[in-house]
Amino acid sequence: MDLRRRDFLASSVLSSFALTSRVFAEWEPSQRYPDPRVRIIDSSFAKYRLSLAKVERIATGMRWSEGPVWFGDGRFLLWSDIPNNRIMKWEEETGAVSVFRRPSNNSNGNTRDRQGRLITCEHDSRRVTRTEYDGSITVIADQFEGKPLNSPNDAVCPSDESLWFTDPPFGILGFYEGHQAKQALPTSVYRWDPKTKKIAVVIGEIERPNGLAFSPDESRLYVVEAGVTPRVIRVYDVTDDGTQVSRGRTLITAEPDGTPDGLRVDVDGNLWVGWGMGKEGLDGVSIFNPDGKLIGRIDLPERCANVCFGGRHRNRLFMCGSTSVYSLFVNTQGAPGAV
Repeated sequence: MDLRRRDFLASSVLSSFALTSRVFAEWEPSQRYPDPRVRIIDSSFAKYRLSLAKVERIATGMRWSEGPVWFGDGRFLLWSDIPNNRIMKWEEETGAVSVFRRPSNNSNGNTRDRQGRLITCEHDSRRVTRTEYDGSITVIADQFEGKPLNSPNDAVCPSDESLWFTDPPFGILGFYEGHQAKQALPTSVYRWDPKTKKIAVVIGEIERPNGLAFSPDESRLYVVEAGVTPRVIRVYDVTDDGTQVSRGRTLITAEPDGTPDGLRVDVDGNLWVGWGMGKEGLDGVSIFNPDGKLIGRIDLPERCANVCFGGRHRNRLFMCGSTSVYSLFVNTQGAPGAV
């Protein structure tokens, strides 16, 4: 290789590394209590902010973080790094970060079923899977009425042991988060029945459904609709038998530049929503009460895609930023099953 070309390439690599390091180094934990990044928008949020808790960055170096899920029995957090085709792991006891699974089929959303097994939405394979106790993989769903799913995005498991998941087309739009492919089905929300092992459409009139979560009593289902401008969070009443929904309506309309993505619910029914990808000051987590009123904000230096509650008492909020994962102890708990 020409020496000048070699020196140029070496300089470029070093410059890129320096730039990346500088970007990562921009994060500095607050030196003040209470952390000014945790903002009270409405006085009702004050009781949820711990005056002696700060936003912490626990991992960095990803390309696009998504789908956090807490394993209390192992005291670790898993999340997807979609473009890097891997699931990552953070250990609470040591702070160690490692690769849990590679390849992950460009996994996105993760959750746990009511037996504690890992449920994963996979973009590249266009399926929802379950990781068994022995590490083997069971396919829960990969098609509907003989046609392949689009790219399952997020999933939740209510107490009846069913599985609900969203199926937008994001993983088949290109080769960054999956692979380019033709869309064969409308974008829908599905329910997998644990008895029949079949899936059924529960919400079909929704454009690119994204994050979803149940209210603590499972009487409501919240779904982020990503295919409209501005994005909205819709709420549906769940039927008494837990198999269908009705009376869908818009609960929250994002700002023109706001982007809600994934969400989880606390024991009081508040919605903790990953937010960002807009004008400055919107990146982080927005907290809404059950009536859809904005009551609090957690500011992050990058867009937050999704969140989950964890820790021994389910009072630690884990937040998947674009390239990093953050955490914050809060004065509430995630609703049971809202992992």
